[in-house]
Order: sequence, then C-alpha cells, then structure tokens
Amino acid sequence: MITITLMGDLETTDGERSLSCEVEDSLPLKRLIRLQGRKLRAISRLLRENKLMVTVNKRIASEDTQVHDGDWVSLLAHDGMSTKGLGPSHY
Repeated sequence: MITITLMGDLETTDGERSLSCEVEDSLPLKRLIRLQGRKLRAISRLLRENKLMVTVNKRIASEDTQVHDGDWVSLLAHDGMSTKGLGPSHY
C-alpha cells in the first residue's frame, strides 16, 4: 500500500487530504496519480504543469520516480512565481 498525503491547499475531489493505494509492482509516480482517476485529476494537471513539489519517503522526487509498496508520497502545490524568501532582500 502506498500512502499519498496532499499538503497545503491540495485535496481530492472528495475533500480528502490523504489516501492509500494498493499496488502490485513498482510504477512511476505520474502513473500512480493517473490511476487514481477523477479524485486526483486536478493533482495530475498540476504535476504535468510542474506546479507540484514531490517527496517520496521524505526525499525530493519527480514525476518519474518509481514508487513501491510501503512508500509515503507527499505532494505540495506551488506556482513557481513567489519570490518571498527565495531571493535577496530589496529594502
């Protein structure tokens, strides 16, 4: 079983912030998300647009990272446009 945790403002279409998925073999993260269908459709779109930060077992990952039974996936949305805390201060 793989546990997917949605962080920040992310949630499934049912309003859930965590879900578990049974898998038999390892598969790329993007496929795992697509297999969840309608409830993660918006998440899948954000992944395609590179607007998600992804970790697998607390390590930075990408959409191509292989996930396995027992893994923990965390997803956090970002727009890539925020500069707060990312650059030099301009007073």
